[in-house]
Amino acid sequence: MDTKLYYSIGEVAEILGENTSLVRFWTNSFAKYIRPKRNLKGNRIYTKDEVDFLRQLHYLIKDKGLTLEGAAKQLASDKKKVEATVQILDTLKGIREQLANIRKSL
Repeated sequence: MDTKLYYSIGEVAEILGENTSLVRFWTNSFAKYIRPKRNLKGNRIYTKDEVDFLRQLHYLIKDKGLTLEGAAKQLASDKKKVEATVQILDTLKGIREQLANIRKSL
């Protein structure tokens, strides 16, 4: 992920591999944790921390199969573990991509 200050809702959706309506739904469902600012046009812009939260939420709901309530409980009880797991998975995906690129070059 880039080191940008703000991400548009389209960029966040692309990072998650989901559509913008789902990102908007999760943003509204977790308004306590995600409060994106709006640019001059009125579009939502997300900080890196908000994107990270959405990535953790995506992992819990899409990969682990939890409900919104289950994901909220998991994040409330053990956020650091979820955060570490998502970081590990990202590292492994990066390694997989590097190995695939090496394989192609052989």
